[in-house]
Formats: sequence, structure tokens, C-alpha cells
Amino acid sequence: MFIPQISLKEQYKSLKTEVDKEVLQVLENGNYILGENVKKCEEEISVYVGAKFGIGVNSGTDAIVIALKGLGIGLGDEVITSTFSFFATVEAICLVGAKPVFVDINPKTYNIDVSQIEKCVTSKTKAIIPVHLYGQPADMNEILSISKKYNIKVIEDAAQAIGAKYKDKSICSVGDAGCLSFFPTKNLGACGDAGMITTSDENLAQQFRVLRDHGSVQKYKHSYIGTNSRLDEIQAAILRVKLKYLDIWTKKRQENAQIYNDLLKDIVVIPYVASDRIHVYNQYTIRIDGASDNFKQTRNDLHDYLKAQGISAAVHYPIPLHLQDALKFLGYKKGDLPISEKVADEVLSLPVYPELTREQMKFICDTVKSFFEVQPNIKMSALL
Repeated sequence: MFIPQISLKEQYKSLKTEVDKEVLQVLENGNYILGENVKKCEEEISVYVGAKFGIGVNSGTDAIVIALKGLGIGLGDEVITSTFSFFATVEAICLVGAKPVFVDINPKTYNIDVSQIEKCVTSKTKAIIPVHLYGQPADMNEILSISKKYNIKVIEDAAQAIGAKYKDKSICSVGDAGCLSFFPTKNLGACGDAGMITTSDENLAQQFRVLRDHGSVQKYKHSYIGTNSRLDEIQAAILRVKLKYLDIWTKKRQENAQIYNDLLKDIVVIPYVASDRIHVYNQYTIRIDGASDNFKQTRNDLHDYLKAQGISAAVHYPIPLHLQDALKFLGYKKGDLPISEKVADEVLSLPVYPELTREQMKFICDTVKSFFEVQPNIKMSALL
């Protein structure tokens, strides 16, 4: 049996008639840039997340870059964010000329540790970018309290979290701006790169629109140095089809997560969901945390063992951002953010996509169990 990390082919098969019809309609209309599908996609997704405006761009990375630029953040400014995330988060900060300031994570949720944010605030701090990692919201009330106290902006990196909620409020409607990725493997994925910025500030929305289109307020009149980052019509048309099914897919991911929880809770550390949060499980990430001193080797051995049985797992993420070679100039060293460094050695994401069958999930869980049955020196502990 082969079980991929995600099955995009299966998803396409289930939507083929609808997707093909909409794509062909775009091709027949001949309007490929900032057409009716983009406009409707922006409206539909902004309504879905509870924001007033949506601005379609060509990737989640560009969403963060444009959000930073639109908020006036650039050279000499500092932006606080989590060190445990995909590289795009910090890449965007660097691309606008600002300096990333890293904070360690909460060992249970893997999101930014809000208790450590305030001590990192300086006179140069202009924004906080919380990452709603794996699909679980960060502690937004505490973050908003700090942002208000120091008059700094909040940009939500919700690349993995569309549909997630914090205290009954949808992610991407909490901060000054929300940034979504529609990379194909996301819960709502395009058939290529795509992204969106959401906000309820009309002036910001207009600024973001101008910046995504060469800084042009009107054709051939450029008021700012912008970029070419427009969500195209074909991707928007595909996203509009898929959006209708997102709640169904999210529910199935949550059901799959619960099955994993029930079958693996005594074997590995299962995901912890904080109170008043709705987790949408872009990733279902277990953790190898126990009596052994070599968690990383155990995690890697499990990863290899699953692969040998035809199960595609993944490590999200093996190297914290503060230890990436590209960011050596920031001066961080191993040991500076110990929780993130430890978690990076222990996490492993199992397939959780909606099309998984019960048979496949049972096979995955049985395989994880069989691995530990032949590991007599590993005794799993409870959460930290």
C-alpha cells in the first residue's frame, strides 16, 4: 500500500467536471489578468474569513511582502516572529529590508510563545507576525494587547490556517492584515502558486492593490515602487470552485485527526489544541518525546520506517529559522531558542488529507505502533 503525504490527483478527480468547465470558460473569455473571477474570489474569501477586503496576489510569500510594504515597514525596522515556521515568513521580512527578531515557541501548540514577545520589543519594532502553525491559531488576544501597548502592527501568517478560529473569530480577521497561501498542498489550494491578503481597513486594502500591480494607481501612472503580483483568472476560477467544498474538507481533516488521536495517544505526543481554538489540520504533526536522549534519530528512524512501508510522512520543519545559513548575519546561535530547536528534532507530520480512507489510517497507525514495539529503549512521555 502506498499512501502519499497529500493526494492532489484524487481531489482533482472529484472536482474535474466543475474545474474543467471554469478553466475553459476563462480561456474562452480571453480575460486572464484581474478579471471577474479574481474580483469574485477576493469577495468570497474575504467573506469566508470575516474580513471586509481581499486582495489576490501570486503567492503567500508575496502576501506578506506586500502587507509589510503597505504598512510602511522597511529598512531599519524590526519585525518579531516565530523561529519555527517555513522560510517564507522571515524571507518576506528581509525582502522589505527589515530585521527579523525571533521568539521561541510554546512547546504544546508550537506557535509563538507570547510570554517572550514583550521583552523583544524595541523602539524599532514595527510589527509582529504570528504564524498560525499547522492550522492552529496563535494566542491572538495577548499579541493584540502587546501591539496596542506599543503601537505596532499585527500581520497574521495564515498560510496554513484558512478556516481556523480563535475565540469564535476567524483567522485573517484579527490582525491589521492576514496573509493566505493557496499553494497546492494547502487546505484551499490552487493549481499553482497563489495567495491573498485580507484586511478590514479600506485604505490599507487600496494600498495593497496598488502595490501588487507595479505601484500603479492608474495605467502608466506609478505612485509607488510596487511589484508584479496579481492573482490570475485561472487560479481564481479554480479557487472559487474549491472554496465551496472547504468546510467539508476541513471537517474531514478534523475527523481524521481525531482518529489519529484515539489510536496514537499512548504511542506518541499527539497535537495539543488550545482552548477556544478551532484547528484545521493543514498538518497532523506528532512528536517523538520520551526517555531517549536521541529524539532526532528516533524521529528519523520512524520516518524511514514509514517510508519503507509506503507511507509518506514529512518533517515540518527540521531547521529553525534562526539557524538557517541564509540568516547567519543576524547573529543567532544554537541554544538561543531551545524549545524550537528541540521540537525541530522531534516532529513528524502524517498524512491527514480528506481523501484518506479508514483502512489507510489504520495501516498508518499500525505501522507507527509496530515501529515502537521493536524500540525497547523508547518509553513515550506525556506532553511537556
